Amino acid sequence: MDDDLLTLARLSRLLERACGEMHPPLTLAQYRLLAMIGSGADRASHLAGQLALAKPTVSATVDTLVERGLVERASSRDDRRVTTLTVTGRGRRELAAAEAAMRARLDDVVGRLDDPAAVSRALSALRGGLDERRSERRAAREGPRHLEGRVEGQVGGQPL
Repeated sequence: MDDDLLTLARLSRLLERACGEMHPPLTLAQYRLLAMIGSGADRASHLAGQLALAKPTVSATVDTLVERGLVERASSRDDRRVTTLTVTGRGRRELAAAEAAMRARLDDVVGRLDDPAAVSRALSALRGGLDERRSERRAAREGPRHLEGRVEGQVGGQPL
């Protein structure tokens, strides 16, 4: 048995429960999409790639968020064939509530540790590793097109 994986699964379940206790409940998948749309990802196709999910899965989840009044769809001003997504006021409130509930659960666990700052550093390192992996996967999918506009010695416009 891999204790690290089991611990991550338990933490995931803890966060999932925090979202599930909201009224109405929010799934982790819905939370992730809502957070990404709130951060500026405005097209379902981009979300699918970033989350490594099938487009139909993303579309179904977006449909649920739209039905709940958390997200709005609109036609792009530049290209009517493109649909953009934005988080509504209600969606921002639900997102903030979900994050507060999950943060409270995580802080409760981390607060029981001898060195909570070590957990923060580890999470930051994991985030960096996940971001790097996503960039590599995207580059492999898109080939040389992904590298256009990049300056040598930079990734995502940021110095290495």
